[in-house]
Amino acid sequence: MTPLPRLIVTGASGFIGRHLLEAVKEDYRIFGLARRSQARSGAPVHPNISWFQVDIGEREALERVMGKIREGGGADILIHLAAHYDFTGDKHPEYRRTNVHGLENVLDLSWGLGLKRFVFSSSLAACKFPAPGEVLDETAEPDGEHIYAVTKCFGERVLRKYESVFPSTIVRFAALFSDWCEYPPLFMMLGTWLSKAWNARILAGDGESAIPYLHIRDGVSFLRTVMDRIDEPAPGEVLNATVDGSVSHRELFEEAAGHYFGYRRRPLLMPKPLCAVGLHAMNLAGRITGHPPFERPWMVRYIDKKLSVDGRRTRERLGWSPRTRLELPRRMPFLLENLKMDPLEWGRRNRAAMKQVRLRANLKIHGLLEKHEKEIHEIFLGRIFGPEGANRFPTYQRVTVDQHQWNIRLIHRQLMNAIRTQERGVFLRYCRDLARLRFEQGFHAEEVCRALDELNDVCLQFLFQDPDADDLRDLLTLHITMTIRFGSDEIQDTFEELTTHRARARKIFGETETPRSKVVG
Repeated sequence: MTPLPRLIVTGASGFIGRHLLEAVKEDYRIFGLARRSQARSGAPVHPNISWFQVDIGEREALERVMGKIREGGGADILIHLAAHYDFTGDKHPEYRRTNVHGLENVLDLSWGLGLKRFVFSSSLAACKFPAPGEVLDETAEPDGEHIYAVTKCFGERVLRKYESVFPSTIVRFAALFSDWCEYPPLFMMLGTWLSKAWNARILAGDGESAIPYLHIRDGVSFLRTVMDRIDEPAPGEVLNATVDGSVSHRELFEEAAGHYFGYRRRPLLMPKPLCAVGLHAMNLAGRITGHPPFERPWMVRYIDKKLSVDGRRTRERLGWSPRTRLELPRRMPFLLENLKMDPLEWGRRNRAAMKQVRLRANLKIHGLLEKHEKEIHEIFLGRIFGPEGANRFPTYQRVTVDQHQWNIRLIHRQLMNAIRTQERGVFLRYCRDLARLRFEQGFHAEEVCRALDELNDVCLQFLFQDPDADDLRDLLTLHITMTIRFGSDEIQDTFEELTTHRARARKIFGETETPRSKVVG
């Protein structure tokens, strides 16, 4: 059989990434890179998908992942979707860490993979809004002023440095949405327009603020077309993944209100100067109460501006077109039906989309535990078998050092996995099995839990001394100590259950003693 082409997807746990993996999992050998675990992100699980939970902003960790992929045969295509974005307008340091340094890491470490194409996910927002009556096409310069746009501009330009290493394609996406919405600005607007709030009918300016929208299914079909025609775009070519034109707030309001209420509602238009005053007042109140609104003062500059687009060149180049039935005005009834039929799922999906991407402290802590693994094991063994170990851990003295080295390696890895995935159930299941084993070997719960406490102390000892953990001190207790504490409780609960069960067995069967297994480690 012909081997499947090999595909790397960064940002595999994101909105586009999850849908792309679902669409191509049968046709590609996929390496998904993401900061979230496969389970927590809802990404598909399939034999063709290998998942690497890694932060592209952490170069050493990413280097290990790319090294494994390179050793396994490299990849044909890399689609770079990983990026930070939010709608606060603030220059969050995550923009530079992920969108700039993270991209540089991915590009640098893609040498030697044998890539036939590097696909960079950019945005139409990387460009300034065109003058009234004009449209953006593929030749538009990436000259946007918003911090997100600035980092996308950087990405488009830095690709030129790698033209001699692998060809690249720049894809500028329109605003992506699904039948559950999942595009934060649209979610917030619908939540207001369809409510009984005082501002439910208010539109800013003339209601003509407009951008293009693209259904996620068309976004995925676009990427599939690029992947299928990998050799056709010229190196560095820009492609626009979009419908033509743009859709205004007034049009969306009329479509949404008409379908939801069953009759036409007229919007109330608020002049731009009043909008500016109102947004500043709302944000001042938000800072005082600790609940800032979604709408921010920086948004005023875009009132009544239209990001209209012409994508004919891309369509002719690829032979791809967005489907008319998936355009947002036509799809609005489907969105509203989902809202009405399953408001809990609607809220869950959109709250997840609203959540700001934050630094993944758990991945940093995982990396530090991996970095100090050898030293942690040596100190821990010294405490168990050292001068004070005979008094504090008497039963452990009957376990061979070799066997205990294996045990500490295993529990350390389970702890790291629980921290990496943020799923403590991994560690709790291990502690439950460990308790059953130690119970049969004649240990007492207190001694086993005391050993876990020692592991916690040793881990914190090394991490508190590491300058790379200076900004994580408050989180070390949350991720390490609390995980181990949960494990200790699980061990105590299991010992109690086993003790109760054994006592009942003696009473029922008249046994005077239930023998335990010999301690072997």
